Amino acid sequence: MKPCPCCSTLPYSQCCEPIIRGTVSATTAEQVMRSRYTAYAQGEIGYLKETTHPDGMADFDEQATRSWSENSLWKGLEILTTEAGGPEDTQGSVEFIARFTQKDVEHKHHELAIFKRENDRWLFLDGNPVKPKPMKNSAPKIGRNDPCPCNSGKKYKKCCGK
Repeated sequence: MKPCPCCSTLPYSQCCEPIIRGTVSATTAEQVMRSRYTAYAQGEIGYLKETTHPDGMADFDEQATRSWSENSLWKGLEILTTEAGGPEDTQGSVEFIARFTQKDVEHKHHELAIFKRENDRWLFLDGNPVKPKPMKNSAPKIGRNDPCPCNSGKKYKKCCGK
């Protein structure tokens, strides 16, 4: 059995394939997110277009989407968080990281995707890149005139702080 590209524990035939083929409907925003990632990995551009909300269709570039899909080696999907997006909700969000390789370069696409349910169908509305959290220096701050932490016996400004 072929594993599903969305990195669930299910085989493709029991996970995203029935959703992409239209034999079953996604009941949550996360299921649509997973099936859309799988559609990129499988080159199912028609499904990506079908699951894009009309309000987001202006940003949908079919040729660019096809190129990204076909020229990438899809490595995996990691769902970080989901908010709402359940069977009874009308809106939801999924934060995810999609890993892929293009021209032998590894990439991470980190996004917060917004989904909207209309007529009992979940649709991708919009996505916003998630910026990395700023790094904080947890080490104590060293003043210019403090002893150098390398234990040379010199002041920091005359040693490692040059």
